[in-house]
Amino acid sequence: MSGDPAAFLNVDRSLTGRRWISRGQGVADGETDRAGLALAQRLGLPDVLCRVLASRGVDLDAADGFLNPTLRAALPDPSHLKDMDAAAARIARAVRDGETIAIFGDYDVDGATSTALLHRFLGAVGGKPRVYIPDRMVEGYGPNAPALLALKREGASLCITVDCGITAFAPLEAAMAAGLEMLVIDHHVAEPTLPRAVAVVNPNRLDESSPHGTLAAVGVAFLLVVAVNRTLRQAGWYAARPEPDLLQWLDMVALGTVCDVVPLTGLNRCLVAQGLKVMAQRRNAGMAALADIARLDEAPTAYHLGFLMGPRVNAGGRVGRADLGTRLLSTDDPAEAAALAQELDRYNTERKQIELAVQDQALAQVEHHADGPLLVAVGQGWHPGVIGIVAGRLKERFHRPALVIALDEAGIGKGSGRSIAGFALGPAVIAAHQAGLLINGGGHAMAAGFTVEREKLPAFRDFIAERAAQWLADGGQAVPVLSIDGALRPGGATLDLLELLGRVGPFGVGNPEPRFVFPAARIVAADVVGESHVRCQIADSDGRRLKAIAFRALETPLGQGLLQARSAPLHIAGHLRIDRWQGAEKVQLLIDDAAIAF
Repeated sequence: MSGDPAAFLNVDRSLTGRRWISRGQGVADGETDRAGLALAQRLGLPDVLCRVLASRGVDLDAADGFLNPTLRAALPDPSHLKDMDAAAARIARAVRDGETIAIFGDYDVDGATSTALLHRFLGAVGGKPRVYIPDRMVEGYGPNAPALLALKREGASLCITVDCGITAFAPLEAAMAAGLEMLVIDHHVAEPTLPRAVAVVNPNRLDESSPHGTLAAVGVAFLLVVAVNRTLRQAGWYAARPEPDLLQWLDMVALGTVCDVVPLTGLNRCLVAQGLKVMAQRRNAGMAALADIARLDEAPTAYHLGFLMGPRVNAGGRVGRADLGTRLLSTDDPAEAAALAQELDRYNTERKQIELAVQDQALAQVEHHADGPLLVAVGQGWHPGVIGIVAGRLKERFHRPALVIALDEAGIGKGSGRSIAGFALGPAVIAAHQAGLLINGGGHAMAAGFTVEREKLPAFRDFIAERAAQWLADGGQAVPVLSIDGALRPGGATLDLLELLGRVGPFGVGNPEPRFVFPAARIVAADVVGESHVRCQIADSDGRRLKAIAFRALETPLGQGLLQARSAPLHIAGHLRIDRWQGAEKVQLLIDDAAIAF
């Protein structure tokens, strides 16, 4: 297309159907290379590191802070958020007066960590917290009036909703009318009208000017904890009791932030960087048990949080008991933590089986019209706990926004959506709710959840599809791209390079793990491991070799290309990782993509 940046190594269509471009390309011709060179000259750092920094928009002024992230520099005054002072004052008063404080959380990782954080903090300062996590299957997402009124009858006078509540108008109205004072701590996109509450703290309120709209709910909850702690200190509350060390709970903040897939930039990146250090100390019994059940025997990284620990915490809310994750993260009893972690691990295994069955059916529905602006799969009796994961799989495979909907016997569909960069799905779902097409719905740019009646499904599908089609017509990226940070030879993939690149982490959305291409590499060995992984060795013209693996690739063009390319050179793209085996450490390439070289 005219105006598109040049393809990296002229790869316009790889084996996975993607166009390769240099990361940072399109800002200005050659600007990233010049910025990287300037960083290398001024800071005395290797060119490869500085090129990676420049491609992420890190300039000379920001380089030191980026390479050495500290909360002291990044943490804002919580009072900058609207209603924060009112929320902190009300919670502090409840603590001082011995009121029962209910915490109404969500069943995902962000919700579990947010709830556990507030529970631990309130318990540490002498408060009387009471946790409630709704059942996904019976109650669905967010506050509901029966549960709130039950909390009131059981003695709660204050209820904090966390990672939910921003669109729960009727339930909060009922609770407030019954005398249960409500505080909303959320990060999901708000509607123009806010629910009735004593305070609504949300960086994504439409009237909010905070620059921290990308915080996960657990990040907002941490700012609330900082604010309440300060209010209690100013009131002399710690004259007769020790003040808690708030940093001890950053491991939970890191877990929730990574697993909610918010950008790991700015404050989020600092929270995760410091939280990983806390997690490595294994002070939280639940976190330690989670690491053990996941067989994590090295310093944790954002990858471990997102792919090993997070799915297990999520499994309770998806297919098991909704409160298991919060209970695990809240306990100080190692034996209880081990038992809870084992239970979550069993649920995670069950979740994988359920997910695979739903995924196969969803793929069969969408694969014949995957070139449209929107993917929609609907199934009678599908488990609502896995539809979000399946939507993510469809989105990744076809590079289209995807909605997956589970219909129950009454004809009510619980849906989950995942989007691609540039198309704001959450606001589109909110607009559909405002148009009367949904029972409820909300979300953020990349993900959304909703409830819809069977009769309104066609109109809802068309509503979202029209918006997606318009986005594409306005220049949205219909052809998936793969961003490349540079080229390497197998001999250049060293442990020293990996240690150097680690300074750019933690990696995630907004701060992606560096991806390198090995140009015109030869496949000198290739075989299948496990059920669907393709393992190989690549070599350059000097004969230097590098072990590599492509996960879940066997039945894909990428996997087949690797297995059949013994004589033809390939450009191979992927991430570098340390492969630890029997005390030895070697570099391994995790293959993302490949393209025919000549």
